[in-house]
Amino acid sequence: MRLIRTACGQFSRPTQETWQHGGVTAATHSSSFPAAAADSADAVLLGLDPEQREVATTLRGPVCVLAGAGTGKTRAITHRIAYGVRSGQLMPASVLAVTFTNRAAGEMRGRLRALGAGGVQARTFHSAALRQLQYFWPKAVGGEVPRLLERKIQFVAEAGARCRIRLDRNELRDVTGEIEWAKVTQTVPADYPVAALKSGREAPRDLAEIAQIYGTYEQLKRDRGMIDFEDVLLLTVGILQDRHDIAEQIRTQYQHFVVDEYQDVSPLQQRLLDLWLGERDSLCVVGDASQTIYSFTGATPDHLLNFRTRYPQATVVKLVRDYRSTPQVVHLANGLLNQAKGRAAEHRLELISQREAGPDPVHTEYADEPAEAEGVAHRIRDLIAAGVPAGEIAVLYRINAQSEVYEQALADAGVPYQLRGAERFFERQEVQKALLALRGAARSGGNDPLLDDVVELGSQVRAVLSSTGWSSEPPAGSGAVRDQWESLAALVRLAEDFARSRPGATLADLTIELEERKAAQHAPTVQGVTLASLHAAKGLEWDAVFLVGLTDGMMPITYAKTDEQVEEERRLLYVGVTRARVHLSLSWAVSRAPGGRASRRPSRFLNGLRPGSAAPGARAGSAAERGQRKRGPRGPVLCRVCRKTLTEAGELKLMRCEDCPSDMDEGLYERLREWRAAESKLQGLPAYCVFTDKTLIAIAEAAPSEAGELSMISGVGGRKLDRYGAEVLAICAGQEVGSGHPDDA
Repeated sequence: MRLIRTACGQFSRPTQETWQHGGVTAATHSSSFPAAAADSADAVLLGLDPEQREVATTLRGPVCVLAGAGTGKTRAITHRIAYGVRSGQLMPASVLAVTFTNRAAGEMRGRLRALGAGGVQARTFHSAALRQLQYFWPKAVGGEVPRLLERKIQFVAEAGARCRIRLDRNELRDVTGEIEWAKVTQTVPADYPVAALKSGREAPRDLAEIAQIYGTYEQLKRDRGMIDFEDVLLLTVGILQDRHDIAEQIRTQYQHFVVDEYQDVSPLQQRLLDLWLGERDSLCVVGDASQTIYSFTGATPDHLLNFRTRYPQATVVKLVRDYRSTPQVVHLANGLLNQAKGRAAEHRLELISQREAGPDPVHTEYADEPAEAEGVAHRIRDLIAAGVPAGEIAVLYRINAQSEVYEQALADAGVPYQLRGAERFFERQEVQKALLALRGAARSGGNDPLLDDVVELGSQVRAVLSSTGWSSEPPAGSGAVRDQWESLAALVRLAEDFARSRPGATLADLTIELEERKAAQHAPTVQGVTLASLHAAKGLEWDAVFLVGLTDGMMPITYAKTDEQVEEERRLLYVGVTRARVHLSLSWAVSRAPGGRASRRPSRFLNGLRPGSAAPGARAGSAAERGQRKRGPRGPVLCRVCRKTLTEAGELKLMRCEDCPSDMDEGLYERLREWRAAESKLQGLPAYCVFTDKTLIAIAEAAPSEAGELSMISGVGGRKLDRYGAEVLAICAGQEVGSGHPDDA
């Protein structure tokens, strides 16, 4: 074990009590603003476990940190930087820490400030390169830096049109992805077809056509004096390669480098890192080959796996103590990787949970996708009722197209949700209005009547935001009004957190912090169930995670053909599992639509892990041993007008194609709307939480006369049938109903 120097200059071993269990600050539920800075270099090391401490105190030479999910890697590397700065071994301005998202960079800067190392630069690769490009462009090239093209998809569409190649929406997105891949792998348009074939790319169009579009796209940018994000890296690399004087200037500035998520670096990012380093080896990299899930963008774990070959003298530290997840979640995660194959699997880390036992993961099979979504929504509602905050729950799926049925189900259940990857927090209208109000109040100081007799920072923020729609009590239900309130509530919580971590902070200090967060897109947490793809969930964690749609063909996805692609799908599921702290649910549907053929199978990755399944390679046994699945009626659901097979959630609800003529009873529909309006007002819920418009249309078209017929309509689950069934059937029968229902008597 590494010895540490005490404040008196003596050496001692860290005692077990300082890090075991309660002594270590878990790498979960971290504050937006960590505790105030430690008062000495040695104090920075307090609370670290032995492996984290080794990372923090190994400041010289190449260091490779192999860090499993939930093992506190960000804590280890930020404390390493802070210890180096506080002990005088590192100058803050000489350190550059790089990671892959603005959110992660913002979190790192916040932790470093709190630890007394605020002068350290923590940026994404693109942000660091852009800063250098803007500074050195006049000297290296002359004139102004070309404008940055933030959304390249419009230019790709125009390039396709100029090549007389029509691209639909999906092809446009995929061709844009191919261009990005080509650029990060430093492949020029003429070489793209050969490089794509060699790499086994699943191209959306003919390779020659993509190469033609790629070349035209590049010409369009040149003609209009613009560059894209990949150009930022390419141009910076070009300048550093050609201008040794500029390269030396940067190397004089930055002498120590830390790279987070090193398994995700692309060849282009590695080339830039090499140019930053020069002949030096003061480099600390952190990564986990088992979390490599972005190879389609050009990322490769080879740089991480080859680190010891490149730097034979490197110090390698493994972090395997999992402070995030319960033993039950960790056991499932380890089981997934135990079945993995390939080079990354050879370097897998066996996690050891440091938390107390929790509930077992729940595996659930559903008859169809709407039933799966409704079942998940009901379980989420039960968790919220049991005290789990909505913001600590996530539903994760393989592709974004799966979100719609869960949005509908959560809305039907009256559960607030947010789509990750939708509108950015700081771009929301209510947030922009709130920031404007806070800046105005900060400038006016004591002259703002809203702040009369209000001293504490959190109270000041609540007073200011009351003018923009904030109230101490949330509105009932979900919908736009609730979403806006949740945005303002997130700002209030952020202000309270900021005040606790910065005693004496003013409103002006808070507005500066918010502007920095806005620039870094480091958003506070909004209290709603998160809906996100598995890729978008990387780097995040929740108390409860629902992994849905886990069938062969979706996980692994159909187009994962090679062994390497299938193994990346396994790693993607592993990332999903390790997002959960306590509650983990895995589910799948044997049919897409109600009444459809039950032909789907649970993901092969769950074989040997879910109850009743055989491990890979084991004999399946008889049907009786496997447990014969109850199957619903076979056959697709057909449109009742044109008899076409229905697949979309909205069409399944109506039992007809969207564009087929409706035979809806308009009078019945209006009576149902009036009843719904009264019911929602009575309960204090948004109208769609009673029934959505689509469900009312379906009821008005079907005009059910008995409970069985009503229950067959999608959107009328058992709970709603019990609560509203008698009144809806009475309305359908032309009877008058009063406000309320028997349950309220």
